[in-house]
Amino acid sequence: MLTTQNNQFVNSKEGLNNMHPVKKIMVGLDNTEMDTSLIQFASFLARTGSAEYVHFVNVIKRTPLPSPLRQEFPDLLEKAQVDRRRELEKKVIEHFDLTLPAKAKISIEEGTMPSKQILKLADKHSVDAIVVGRKKNLKNNSVVTQRLARRATCSLLIVPEREYTRVSKLMVAVDFTKESVAALEEAVSVARREGAAGNEVEIICHHAYQVPVGYHYSGKSFEECGDVMCEHARKKYDKFIKKVDTAGVKVVPSFALVKNDDVVGNIYKTAQENNVGCIVIGGKGKSASTALFPIGTTTEKLVERDSEIPVLIVRHKHKNAGIIDMLQRI
Repeated sequence: MLTTQNNQFVNSKEGLNNMHPVKKIMVGLDNTEMDTSLIQFASFLARTGSAEYVHFVNVIKRTPLPSPLRQEFPDLLEKAQVDRRRELEKKVIEHFDLTLPAKAKISIEEGTMPSKQILKLADKHSVDAIVVGRKKNLKNNSVVTQRLARRATCSLLIVPEREYTRVSKLMVAVDFTKESVAALEEAVSVARREGAAGNEVEIICHHAYQVPVGYHYSGKSFEECGDVMCEHARKKYDKFIKKVDTAGVKVVPSFALVKNDDVVGNIYKTAQENNVGCIVIGGKGKSASTALFPIGTTTEKLVERDSEIPVLIVRHKHKNAGIIDMLQRI
């Protein structure tokens, strides 16, 4: 079902345990070939997350017009928006599964910063997940993605430019925190819905661990200390996995010793070696205390990496984002 009216999103009703369900999805399009990948993956996400609405948004850059031109062509922008909407409608009809219960909606907006406009709309409609693209070797695109990752108050899915049909394997990067619990819950939800449709999805629960600085003072070798850390990680995993209902879903634990401080590199390499269709990781909640210090985290570095694998940052919506509301206006 496709609609281009500015209807309000409806409230979500169900979820898995304490996980916030993905009912409202917003997809940032830019009228390039990247749109096909985004629409295809949004269709997959809508199916697995039982979405009610998928909102496709395109931001037309605001360009100041000379007064004489404005007077001669007062409806220039309006006509451009109509043309753009028609172009995007064709793409959505071709690449989005319109047989899904989710209603597809298209909006054409005007602004100077696409990320700022998307954040404003996401907040206005209280969306559960934003989907954006990642183009190869395009610096400006990376800046937009990083801005969204830092300031979005919901989950963020970063999709590389390629064709998508279905995902058969997910990898959840875990550090055994509550954010990792939320990420695994999201992955389990996807796997369950795909399984119900006859598509089995396996989940790799991956933990990259390191040997502490100064390990040699313990009298143990690097390998011996690594074995101790691995055993400790396995015990933490045993406690961690009990916090999530994984019944009916194949979840395989994975552990790796990082020798060069490149945790993100290890996560990405493991995903590549296992033909993972999407990396899932928990993001810190957007409260005033966490919003200003995202740099240096594993999640942030995954966003910065020029990855060919989609990355889903799971973040529960917060009613009181505090200082974020101010930052989004900057």
